[in-house]
Amino acid sequence: MSIGSRTKIENRGMFATSVFYAVVGIIFLALMPMAGFVPYLAIIGIFSLLTAYGVFMKRTWAVWFVIILFFVGTTFSAVMLYDIAQLEALLGLGSICYLILTWLFTIYVLSKREEFGATQS
Repeated sequence: MSIGSRTKIENRGMFATSVFYAVVGIIFLALMPMAGFVPYLAIIGIFSLLTAYGVFMKRTWAVWFVIILFFVGTTFSAVMLYDIAQLEALLGLGSICYLILTWLFTIYVLSKREEFGATQS
């Protein structure tokens, strides 16, 4: 038995989605000290990490977390683009990438929502 067969990923889309939310959560928590410890970064960061876990484990509640983060992420990106991104091109580009990826992964999870809860224990 090789290592590759033991670590085979069943669904690459779900894995990519959980990695996206995990990376976003870590980034938001890492940005807190630079932003003056604003609470909304902590909330988005922690919620993203919980969503990553839920998507990875295919929990029923993960679909609701993805929907909530869709609205939060869209609002956050829009505010960042309107207020801050006019001064910083790199920050604007990051906000646009976050917005696009949030929309794509939300659509993906909602299209696969019947898979959630099938492995509920």
